[in-house]
Amino acid sequence: MSGSARPWGTMDRMAAPLWTPTAERVAGSRVAGFIDQLRASGLADLDGYDELHEWSVDHAGEFWRSAWDFFAVAGDPGERLVDAPDAFPGARFLPDARLNLAESLLARDGDEIAVVERGEDGRQREVRWSELREFAGRFAAALEAVGVGPGDVVAAWLPNGVETVVTMLGATWVGATFSSTSPDFGVDGVIDRFGQVAPRVLVAADGYTYGGRTHDCLRRLRTIVAGLPSLERVVVVPRVDLDAVLPVGSVSWDQFLADVDRPLTTFDRFPGDRPWYVLYSSGTTGRPKCIVHRSAGLLLKHLVEHQLHGDLRAGDRVFYYTTAGWMMWNWLVSGLAGGETLVLYDGSPFHPGPETLFDLAEETGVSLFGLSAKFIDAVGHAGIRPADTHDLSAVRTICSTGSPLSPEGFEVVYDRISTDVHLASISGGTDLCGCLVAGDPTSPVWAGEIQKPGLGMAIDVVDGDGVHLPSGKGDLVCRAPFPSMPLGFWGDPDGVRYHRAYFEDIPGCWRQGDFASWTEHGGVIIHGRSDATLNPGGVRIGTAEIYRQVEQVEGVTESLVVGQRHGDDTRVVLFVVTDPGVVLDDDLRDRIRTRVRGHATPRHVPAVIAAVPEIPRTRSGKIVELAVRSTVHGEPVPNLEALANPEALAHFADHPALR
Repeated sequence: MSGSARPWGTMDRMAAPLWTPTAERVAGSRVAGFIDQLRASGLADLDGYDELHEWSVDHAGEFWRSAWDFFAVAGDPGERLVDAPDAFPGARFLPDARLNLAESLLARDGDEIAVVERGEDGRQREVRWSELREFAGRFAAALEAVGVGPGDVVAAWLPNGVETVVTMLGATWVGATFSSTSPDFGVDGVIDRFGQVAPRVLVAADGYTYGGRTHDCLRRLRTIVAGLPSLERVVVVPRVDLDAVLPVGSVSWDQFLADVDRPLTTFDRFPGDRPWYVLYSSGTTGRPKCIVHRSAGLLLKHLVEHQLHGDLRAGDRVFYYTTAGWMMWNWLVSGLAGGETLVLYDGSPFHPGPETLFDLAEETGVSLFGLSAKFIDAVGHAGIRPADTHDLSAVRTICSTGSPLSPEGFEVVYDRISTDVHLASISGGTDLCGCLVAGDPTSPVWAGEIQKPGLGMAIDVVDGDGVHLPSGKGDLVCRAPFPSMPLGFWGDPDGVRYHRAYFEDIPGCWRQGDFASWTEHGGVIIHGRSDATLNPGGVRIGTAEIYRQVEQVEGVTESLVVGQRHGDDTRVVLFVVTDPGVVLDDDLRDRIRTRVRGHATPRHVPAVIAAVPEIPRTRSGKIVELAVRSTVHGEPVPNLEALANPEALAHFADHPALR
């Protein structure tokens, strides 16, 4: 046993931790190994995670350089630890570093498995390290043959599969920048994103499978290619129809690779601030922001999160349910740099049933099992008990992100999935392509809490003036620079939009936009997005506090809450999706109000409760409160392509309950 869970039903959930690691697990953790390295090098004599975190913030340059050494990053870190340490933004960690990301990500070689791919369509593939190096080197050679190099963008409109990983590796090998989105995005969504970064090469799939249906991409691809005049090569990956007629001027994946005599085998090293990724904001408040992420700083951030926060090591198998259009894909593939085996899955997590991902975890021996809070909630609603039906003994860590995980969600994990697992609720964003607050495998897990601030991250909760709040709710911020701060936004040469996005509201702090509070255990609770915070009567209320209560009411499947302008104030409006056959009547409304009043406060009680058939979400599964709020107020909602189901907004427009 690596930890102990408390007996169920024996005490109040807040009175004791849900799980505590054993002394043996703590002593054998990567955190302990890192502390041992600091002690051996004479840099610091520390005792435990909290002291390590404090040191990592107070000695940030030394921390990130020590991380480079501990993880044996391929390349040269340079002599300087940090340039302009007080510039926020503007500070640069290891400013003289030189590396090739493909060299770091392909540091392992040989016959062990590097990537395991599974698909809803029955696809099963395993790629060895030597094969992955060969594939990536051949793709890099093909890019080099058409003149792609530093300063160019290679774009991928692909499912979550081996070719997507190889495309990224090949692009970074030649010093190009990689950008991706998933094939469920429509024409406008793809052009809105890739059209801003002007890729020279686009790699796309002919189709994909989801929810038991095959979706063709070639018709949309022809329109996309016409809308991207920068393209010089279009490469099509066969996923659903090997005999499909490709768009004029495009080539198949196999042909593109066959056009080169031999793969690249050596690595040129580039400056550590070379752009690695362009990611896109997923909100519906305007045209997607193109967020440019640097190489060395982001790699170090991911290695810290995988190996220290996630306690992963070479040979472990890491899985996150994600598409190539969400930052968790970029986070996942960094596991290669630690020698981890990637487990990729493409398809619906609920097809043919809610056990699909647990089947995958058992069959592939997943070590870190990455899920969303909504998926964990769905497990609770589905009534399944994977702990009784699946061998999940290989799973040491379960991660949850995408939205705040409620205390009841924590209980679902320990009651239904595994009693002996480190549950790491994590929170960050596309903006930093990583976490602000994360798990700690050496300390207890408490219901509803994210365990700790991330290593190297000067996290705080503050009021509107930037004053520390030791208790109570405020804005989640970072008070000091960190290495995965974006280089900036594409098309924002003077940095005005970048500064406005993170640094304008609370000077001297990176403002993430989350409404949060500290806990007595040194952890953090996320109460919802700051921009979606409700203000009835001038009192700030986090939406997550309402969701937690409403979704415990029998008959309610899920909910969404917004503030509606009403007279001179704001009223709380709750929309609910009910279980099949359940009608939102006065009795159900009364039960909802009673639950909210009794377990939160009278201020949290919705003024209006209305039924809708579905809740709109982004393609990464997040509910879109701001888009619904705009719809309720009759305001336009831009960037509808960011939504997986934009048609759902029609249910909120001029809703009878709000007239």
